[in-house]
Amino acid sequence: MTALRLRDLRPVYVIGVGLHRYQRPTDTAFVELGLAAVRRALGDAGLEWPAVEVAYTAATRLGMAVSRPMLRHLGATGIPMTQVENASASGSSAFRMACRDVAAGFADVALAVGVDKAGRAVRAEQLTGLPVPDAGLVIPPVHYGLLAEEYLRTRGAGPEDLARVAVKNHGNAARNPFAHRQKARTLEEVLADRPIAGMLTRLQCCPVGEGAAAALVVSGDAVERHGLDAGRAVRVLSSVQRSEELYGAKSFDAELTRTTTEQAVAEAGVSAADLDVVELHDAFTIEELQYVEAMGLCGEGEGPARLADGEFGIGGRVAVSPSGGLLAMGHPVGPTGIGQIAEITLQLRGEAEARQQPGARLGLAHLVGVGAVCAVHVLAAPDR
Repeated sequence: MTALRLRDLRPVYVIGVGLHRYQRPTDTAFVELGLAAVRRALGDAGLEWPAVEVAYTAATRLGMAVSRPMLRHLGATGIPMTQVENASASGSSAFRMACRDVAAGFADVALAVGVDKAGRAVRAEQLTGLPVPDAGLVIPPVHYGLLAEEYLRTRGAGPEDLARVAVKNHGNAARNPFAHRQKARTLEEVLADRPIAGMLTRLQCCPVGEGAAAALVVSGDAVERHGLDAGRAVRVLSSVQRSEELYGAKSFDAELTRTTTEQAVAEAGVSAADLDVVELHDAFTIEELQYVEAMGLCGEGEGPARLADGEFGIGGRVAVSPSGGLLAMGHPVGPTGIGQIAEITLQLRGEAEARQQPGARLGLAHLVGVGAVCAVHVLAAPDR
């Protein structure tokens, strides 16, 4: 039996997005963070809270039952609420569930909201009672530091090729009022910063703080019934999520990204070459170089040269992480995937202001979650 694709069901649109700035930890309650994002999304869409029929909340560090204590301040309407945790892909997974509800006809208006505050994270893999092969020593910076060493050695690249990713993304975030890091950096600053793991310096590793992001997903019927602006409705062409397989000696991060992206662009009826803007999981600089190649945005080993030529910058062939990416926009975890959707939506509407990729018509959002899972969404401009 062939599985249904999102495009086999009724059309799904992002009609409203909202953010609370990603930032260093503060005393701000998660309720305040989340409500700020949801209210902005409602205002962006032109919807009132009672129109929302189902809500999915992505969170990783806030404990059980996050949705109700936060969303009840908007009104007790009795809608189903579900909390979603899928590591870094939590927000992407919540958005996927909202899209599937609307596509299948279970709801006409669905909310995906992500909210988190910095805190202790416990990986279930460490609680299985089974021996951990690496004795828990290969934490994420070490993992990606080792990948960086391998990548540079096999591609004949150098530390400056990694650092250019950070220079580009910090420069993008300097134009983003919702970004955690809002200061442009030079190549020299990135290379000279405090070392974290191998060749990775602090500015090549994402900050994990707090923040929130929200997206409202609707059907075409809802657009008409609520009198919404169809000219600002961004269509979700595909929603694909996969988990890790056996890849031999290859990097599972890159190979999982490759298979998930291939399926997502195929289901959307487009190709990687058609994409105008991409938000990807760049928690560490090496990831962007790996993933632009795995996604087919360039050939194997071509990432450093294409980056240096400006092909992945705003105004280049395809804008990669114009928000600033996880590296500089930030990675509060729960909101991150939905924040990517917000950026892609603004880009495809032509509303990204100083970060706007000229003529953006197709966008892709990508996140990898430890475990490992990968979620990819392809979105299209209202006039496409």
